[in-house]
Amino acid sequence: MDLLTTDLCDANESAVRVVEPMFNSFGGRPAFFGRIATLKLFEDNSLVRKALESAGDGQVLVIDGGGSLRRALVGDQLAALGVKNGWAGIVVYGCIRDSRAIGEMDIGVFALDTHPMKTLKKNTGDAEIPVTFGGVTFTPGEWLYADEDGVIVSTEALH
Repeated sequence: MDLLTTDLCDANESAVRVVEPMFNSFGGRPAFFGRIATLKLFEDNSLVRKALESAGDGQVLVIDGGGSLRRALVGDQLAALGVKNGWAGIVVYGCIRDSRAIGEMDIGVFALDTHPMKTLKKNTGDAEIPVTFGGVTFTPGEWLYADEDGVIVSTEALH
């Protein structure tokens, strides 16, 4: 990604919303951007699989996992689905697992932390709704840019 979040903020200060610093980068792609798709769920990643099984078309999947640090919402199998289906990245307000394997994949993955425990499978949650965490509301169809300096969101594509 040639678009740096710092440069985008400098050039578009009034058009970006900056997510509070909270994420660690785990994916093999340290910088990524794309249109936002959202999920809201808690300790159940059934909808994550469904989303990543669909064509990503360069989108970023934003998962509001309620900030839970008790179970991992994304592991290597789901990240591999994201790579296979053309997702640019995944931002998890929660944990991931299989971080070593995910670090070797061509996908951006930001999360709060890692946790070895898998999730429950109850098929609960919501898709394609606005979600809010880190002081920012993520609306499906908006744009997310992420790199080593942070995560920013804009209503339109930035250059």
